[in-house]
Amino acid sequence: MNITMSTSTRECLELQLLELEMLFSMFPSKEDIVINGVNSLSILRRYLEGTYESLPPSIEFSVFVKTEDLKEKAELHVYLPHTYPTKEPQLFVRSTALDKLQHNDLNKCLATYVSSLDRGDLCITNAIQWLTDNLSSYVEKSKHTNGNEADMKKISITFHRMWIYSHHIYRQELRKKILDCAKRLNLTGFCLTGKPGVICIEGDKEHCEEFWRDIRYPNWKHISCKHTESKDVTESIDGLRLFQAFEELTFEAHGDYGLRNDYHMDLGQFFEYLRKHQSEHIFQILFGIEGKS
Repeated sequence: MNITMSTSTRECLELQLLELEMLFSMFPSKEDIVINGVNSLSILRRYLEGTYESLPPSIEFSVFVKTEDLKEKAELHVYLPHTYPTKEPQLFVRSTALDKLQHNDLNKCLATYVSSLDRGDLCITNAIQWLTDNLSSYVEKSKHTNGNEADMKKISITFHRMWIYSHHIYRQELRKKILDCAKRLNLTGFCLTGKPGVICIEGDKEHCEEFWRDIRYPNWKHISCKHTESKDVTESIDGLRLFQAFEELTFEAHGDYGLRNDYHMDLGQFFEYLRKHQSEHIFQILFGIEGKS
């Protein structure tokens, strides 16, 4: 029997829902498995039942794994493409018990393990078991590494700033995700909501890149990183920050609030905000025109 692309995708989504239901039985506590997007799972079910016509958003969730060596749970972030399990999932582990190098090593080894499994087979439960079995060894390595670093006076890190442009930023769920992600990663900057939407983040380069990777899922359209700035430092990066915290900006809007296509933020106020933070040069990079107060 010839299987069409839509049929194949539907079968993949049915398998994804089946695996999620298995995970819910394995992790009955709401704190152990968290679905990103309050409606994404219900939309998936409606699609499979035939009551939702459009392709549902990709499933994204976090599983929190605990071992005896960890005071806090490690987070396994999971993003499932529509064609998983025929296509590999995107996985990323975070833990306060690991340093940057150990995070990189752990995630590389996890990716290698997942790649070794047969495509077409569900693998999230296998990945969770692998993480549970192997996380302790990485925690021990991190302890030894941190002990050796006590003798090192200077460790170079990279300060990074990203300027991100979007056609618009409206949804409350997305705005909350942006704020929560910036706070968790100790990033400063702002999110200008409305139309257009602008995000600036600054802090450790790896944290900035993790933020950029996280907020784009699932497939945020009309968003791009317009400009970046980086500097290697051997001391605190706080002196390089232009912003003291991460905040959401809302300025006066022009146009009809009921028609989003006519709802534009006051860019004059935005230029004045940039000027106060020594960033007025960014206005032309973002919008292609010279800014005015």
